[in-house]
Amino acid sequence: MAGARLRLLAWLLVLAAFLGACTPAVGINAAVTGQAAPASPPPATAAPTAPPPASAAPPAPPPAPQPFALNLYQEGDFVPQYTFDWCVAASIQMAHNLVDDTGGGTWTGSTQQGELWEMARARSSNSFNGANPLGWAQVLTEVGMGPYTVVSIADYGTALQTAARAIAATGRPVGLVMWRGRHAWVMSGFESTGDPARFQEFSVTGVRVQDPLYPHGSAQWGLSPAPNSLLTPEELATQFVVREPRRWSSELPAGYLMVLPVAGA
Repeated sequence: MAGARLRLLAWLLVLAAFLGACTPAVGINAAVTGQAAPASPPPATAAPTAPPPASAAPPAPPPAPQPFALNLYQEGDFVPQYTFDWCVAASIQMAHNLVDDTGGGTWTGSTQQGELWEMARARSSNSFNGANPLGWAQVLTEVGMGPYTVVSIADYGTALQTAARAIAATGRPVGLVMWRGRHAWVMSGFESTGDPARFQEFSVTGVRVQDPLYPHGSAQWGLSPAPNSLLTPEELATQFVVREPRRWSSELPAGYLMVLPVAGA
């Protein structure tokens, strides 16, 4: 009986040792890798966003027009017409002097004026057998002052703006066909509410003129202004009027007639 209890006790001890050897001492993951299980990664954070761009500065306001003046005249540029017919020829001489920057008029003689008159008359055709604006423009071009062209503009204010722009762009004077087509003046400068080279919209407030008939004038049209006079548009309008179509034949419509310098020559 005692031997049987001893054998049972020995069998229980063996069984206990066997069960203890089968019990894991660490978790499954640690047993496989021999390392501790990694911690869970931290939650991802959103990338920082750039600050909104600063608002653009408002554009600067355009410059305001300022009073502007341009005058080609120098002492000695004026030339009188030596006969009552040679106003176009005298105007051609004055145009040359106004552009010539050497100082003082170099085209002033009566002989030359007569030759220029014959040139202009040969290049004109009208019932009065004189020099018309087309001949005037052609001679200016041929003697090295051009190119010039003849324009007719219906609106008075637009005509003055056109003349001012031409002088500013070319540095050359404008021929004005006066007295409904009977006389020639030279516009040598102007004053305005803005620089024509910078502003599309401006008004001419003064016109510099050379009347080759000075100091005689006309009983019908009034006295000739002195050389380099600055006339208001209203004063100029008493003698610079719409051309009379009967004075000479052309395809130009009735309007304020000018012998205009062309830019880019």
